[in-house]
Amino acid sequence: MHKPLITALAMATGLFVSGCAMLEPRVPEAAPAIAAQWPLPPTTSADTALPSDTAAGVPATAGPVADIGWRDFFVDPRLEQLIGLSLQNNRDLRVAMLNVERARSQYRIQRADRMPSLAVGADLVRTGGDAPVTETYSASLGLAQFELDLFGRVRNLSHAALQRFFATEESRRSAQLALIAEVANTYLTLSADRELLRISEATLATQETSYELTRKRHELGALSALELNQSRTVVETARSDVARFAGQVAQDTNALTLLVGATIDPALLPEAFAPQSSGLAALPTSLPSEVLLRRPDVMAAEHQLLAANANIGAARAAFFPSISLTGSVGSASNELSGLFESGNSVWTFMPQITLPIFQGGRLRANLGMATAERDIALAQYEKSIQAGFREVADALALSRTLADQRLAQEALLEAATRSHELSQARFDAGRDSYLVLLDAQRTLYAAQQSLVATLLAEQANRVTLYKVLGGGWVESS
Repeated sequence: MHKPLITALAMATGLFVSGCAMLEPRVPEAAPAIAAQWPLPPTTSADTALPSDTAAGVPATAGPVADIGWRDFFVDPRLEQLIGLSLQNNRDLRVAMLNVERARSQYRIQRADRMPSLAVGADLVRTGGDAPVTETYSASLGLAQFELDLFGRVRNLSHAALQRFFATEESRRSAQLALIAEVANTYLTLSADRELLRISEATLATQETSYELTRKRHELGALSALELNQSRTVVETARSDVARFAGQVAQDTNALTLLVGATIDPALLPEAFAPQSSGLAALPTSLPSEVLLRRPDVMAAEHQLLAANANIGAARAAFFPSISLTGSVGSASNELSGLFESGNSVWTFMPQITLPIFQGGRLRANLGMATAERDIALAQYEKSIQAGFREVADALALSRTLADQRLAQEALLEAATRSHELSQARFDAGRDSYLVLLDAQRTLYAAQQSLVATLLAEQANRVTLYKVLGGGWVESS
């Protein structure tokens, strides 16, 4: 190889390396302005955890939340099967997965521009007119418009496509995590509504029996018409609740079927609402805010920022000359039989250099647009971190308040049950009016419903906390 050619190749290589390093700017550092620790300490420690967690054998989560797979977090076998079915059949998740495949293909298309494209061609040229007809046969191996990436334009475009592919993959993980949380919340809601339906049915049966006794005592003149109609109000209230909760159970079942994406075996549906069967263990009591950086949506925003930054390098490279190579080597002959004989070889080499001189401000505007898109991506990245911090802080705040609320509701139910028993005894003994017993019945019924609603809210908040901390998508079990 001639020395001038070696020197030229070395200079081109140096320009390529230095150009790639200079033209793509450094990624700006994000400044989301959040605290290093949460504004409230985690409150799902042993003193606020459900008393049935340990008895049910629910393991306490440990280690990074993003490394806790959903099979380790949810231990209810029915819920695990439903989540597994949803990951296989849910159409929204399937679309997210296909978007990943599309982004991967787009990256491969862009990456192919970094390699020369070779093609084999064969031609037959026949000419005629006043002169005799002539034929020319040719076969060649050609290189078409291969750009020497001296300033990293093609490389930066390929890098941007790669980062967009990574962002799409993180979006798929985010969709998977959201689906898991939605299935769990719908499952818990269904079990809670079934429990409320059971309570209302039991209350209806009890009140119907009490109403019959009240009606007979009214016929004997022992009770007034007012007391009879007051007894009927409790019966009709329970009857209305039975119809309402039956409708909610049907809606919850339909919602769960849509999320799973297939017909659900009735054996997989919850029979009753029990905190120990939900399988939601307490989260660690010490979590730094850095875990937000492992959330799929935050990582997707980070990859979008890297892609936008790479586009600036490509926009800068457009200001510099571009060199494209086109060439071919082959054989040509007037006879097809002699096409590949010696002495018929031909070659072409057509380098092309383009130096932008006047573009009407197009290149500068393109660079300005790329810079603005990078700044937008940076702001969106910072916002995703801030939004994640707020979501976790809200869930942590609710952890304490819901735990206190649950303890108060349990005490209220205990007091209401005892009050109802005493009121029933005093009424049977003729010491209190029926109005006092009726008030005790309503208080007990409301306390039963409130406790179920509080338990559901506490369990749903645990699912939310697990979701907003970015857990559930690294599955090792």
